[in-house]
Amino acid sequence: QVQLVESGGGLVQAGGSLRLSCAASGRTFSSYNMGWFRQAPGKEREFVATISWSGGRTYYADSVKGRFTISRDNAKNTVYLQMNSLKPEDTAVYYCAADHPLHMRVVMSTTPGSYDYWGQGTQVTVSS
Repeated sequence: QVQLVESGGGLVQAGGSLRLSCAASGRTFSSYNMGWFRQAPGKEREFVATISWSGGRTYYADSVKGRFTISRDNAKNTVYLQMNSLKPEDTAVYYCAADHPLHMRVVMSTTPGSYDYWGQGTQVTVSS
């Protein structure tokens, strides 16, 4: 089981940057694929980025590609989301999620239902 705690959210002007962190604790964190999702009021939770357990493979939503970077440091049990060139439409609660390795996925999932553990979320607000 993995426990996840996000931090780093806040208020930023359009064009600015934030770095979100997801601190993990629990058994065999390094073996989990990890993802970032976001949810705005009145909207469904949407995929942002995912990273393999080794950090060797990443995948991004088209809406954030080229602006956001997902990374992980297994020695620190932490996953990051570096967000640059932020836009007002990036405003949302951002969630970190872990996909149990028992699934043995060939392709990393972009679907929220595929992830087993979730953090509490951190608010990101981008002003115009």
